[in-house]
Amino acid sequence: MRRVTFDLDVLRTFVTGMELGSFAKASGRLGRSTSAVSAQLKKLEEQAATPIFRKAGRGLALTEAGETMLGYARRLIELNDEAASAIRDVELEGWVRLGLQEDFGEAVLPGVLGRFARAHPKVRIEARIGRSHELAERILSGNLDIALAWHDGTTLPYSRHVADVQARWIGPAKPMEVGPHGQALPLVAFEAPCLLRTVATETLDRAGLPWRMAFSSPSLGGIWAAVAAGLGLTIRTDIGLPANVRAIAPGALGLPALPRMALHLHQKDAELDPVAARLADILLQSTVEALPEGARTGEGLREVA
Repeated sequence: MRRVTFDLDVLRTFVTGMELGSFAKASGRLGRSTSAVSAQLKKLEEQAATPIFRKAGRGLALTEAGETMLGYARRLIELNDEAASAIRDVELEGWVRLGLQEDFGEAVLPGVLGRFARAHPKVRIEARIGRSHELAERILSGNLDIALAWHDGTTLPYSRHVADVQARWIGPAKPMEVGPHGQALPLVAFEAPCLLRTVATETLDRAGLPWRMAFSSPSLGGIWAAVAAGLGLTIRTDIGLPANVRAIAPGALGLPALPRMALHLHQKDAELDPVAARLADILLQSTVEALPEGARTGEGLREVA
């Protein structure tokens, strides 16, 4: 059997195009012409000896083999970059303070800490899990170096948009009845103030649907327990959902459509020190990998122009 060695530059182009939702954008990001990117994608399919893409309307979508390739490509690039960073920054030392929404605590944080610690064992990390407003306040006061949070309207001087993620109605894994028409919808939410709690109640108010707060909690674990027990519905995203709850299909149960939530990376200073900058890079990579399909630019993948 012929041994295949995939080209990491080709894999990086492939992953970048998928994350940006456009290989034309990937060509600009990577500093290559669109014809060079097209040649790389052709080379990838030749090396894989199977189609990676299929036509989907005016654009492209991944085949089953392409989806498998994307997962392996991310892992190979991650390992390559980790090795390069470990060699280049072998003496990197210091202290960095990281803030995350609870949604990302289980889905993203373990992988981020593992990757960073393997490459930079001399760096000490302090992590704080909190809500959007709290993380924003800590960035502004200088008590956090970087923070990943839903954008709640707070203006921060050094903040960049990461993705727009669809908010979803979340119910128990076992389908539940929401009651007869006109009966108040039971809600489960964080204690106020909470961005997603406000989104839920304002969305229902605009739709003219009555609601009642059936359960509130200061922790995401409490939210999941109440939803799993059937006390009511909550809204979150598809990120980090436990097995005992499920996202409800759009339009099901007569529920109104929810907006997309803007995810931002906040930083204390315009220019991060090398320690915080490296952690921010790993955090962004891991977050993009955890996002549901289409979260960055919407559904579909455009071909190279």
